[in-house]
Amino acid sequence: MADAALIESFLEMLSAERGARPNTLDAYARDLEDALAEMKTLRGANAEAVEDYVAGLARRGMAPATARRRISALRQFYRFLLEDNVRGDDPTARLDAPKRGRSLPKTLDSAEIEKLIAAAESPRDAALIELLYGAGLRVSELVSLPLRTAPKPGQAHMIIEGKGGKERMVVLGAPALKALSAHLAAREGLLPKDEQKRARAGRWLFPSASAADGKLTRRRVAQILEHAALKAGLDPARVSPHVLRHAFATHLVEGGADLRTVQTLLGHADIATTQIYTHVAQGRLKTLVETKHPLAKKPKQD
Repeated sequence: MADAALIESFLEMLSAERGARPNTLDAYARDLEDALAEMKTLRGANAEAVEDYVAGLARRGMAPATARRRISALRQFYRFLLEDNVRGDDPTARLDAPKRGRSLPKTLDSAEIEKLIAAAESPRDAALIELLYGAGLRVSELVSLPLRTAPKPGQAHMIIEGKGGKERMVVLGAPALKALSAHLAAREGLLPKDEQKRARAGRWLFPSASAADGKLTRRRVAQILEHAALKAGLDPARVSPHVLRHAFATHLVEGGADLRTVQTLLGHADIATTQIYTHVAQGRLKTLVETKHPLAKKPKQD
C-alpha cells in the first residue's frame, strides 16, 4: 500500500475509532504530509531517517507546540502500522515522548450509557453498543466478528481475534447476551438479496448490504453512535466507539476491578497502557474515601 493510502487509512481509524474531529484530522494530515515530503517515504523509513526529520524541526524554526504535535502524529502513525502488521518495527521507539501531560481519555457515566442504549433504533444498533461498552471491544474487532463467534446457547463468552492476531476471551453480561440474541433473531433481514453479496455478508456477525466485503464498516458504526447520541440528548462529540471502550474500563476500575483483570479484558499487551484508568477513576475513588472513610467523617474539634 502506498504512503498516501496508509495515511488515509490511519486518519479513517482516528475518525472512526477515536472520534477525532475534522480539525484534528486536517492537522495530522498536514503533519504526515510534511514528514513524507522530507523523508520521501514513511512506510520504508528507518529510525535514523525519522530521528533526522525530528531534529530538523527545530532547525526549521518550528514552534515547540507544532513540533510536539508532529512527533505525536508520527508516533501514532507508526504504532498504527505496527498494530496492523504493515511494519514489523516502530522507527519512533527511540524518540523522546512529547513533553506535555498525558490527556485522560473521554468517558461517559452509567446513566449516559443507559440513555445511549435506550436510543438504539434497531436490535443491531443495541447489540453494537452493548458489545462496545459491555465487552470493551475495539470497533475494528467488532466489525470483524465472524458469525461463528456468536455464543452458543448457555455460553456467556466469545473468543475473538484482537490486535496482532492474538485471541482472547470476551465475557458477556446478561444485557449484552440479550441484545445479541435479539440481533441474531433479526439478522436475516439485514442480508442483501443478491445471492453473491448475500454469501459475502453472511459470514459476518454484523453484515452490511452495501460494503464491498459484506461487513459493517467502522465509519458506519461511528454514524450509528452519532445518531443514537443525538436521539439520547448527548453531545455526539463525546460519543465514539473508543469512548465506549474507555467507559467499560473506567467503570470496571471504579467498581473495584484490579488492573490485571482489566488488562486481560481489554487485550492490552502492556499493563502500562491499562494504568491510565487509575487516573480516570481517581476523582471517584477520592470521593469514596472522603465520604466513606470513618476518619474523613469525624467532626473537627474546636
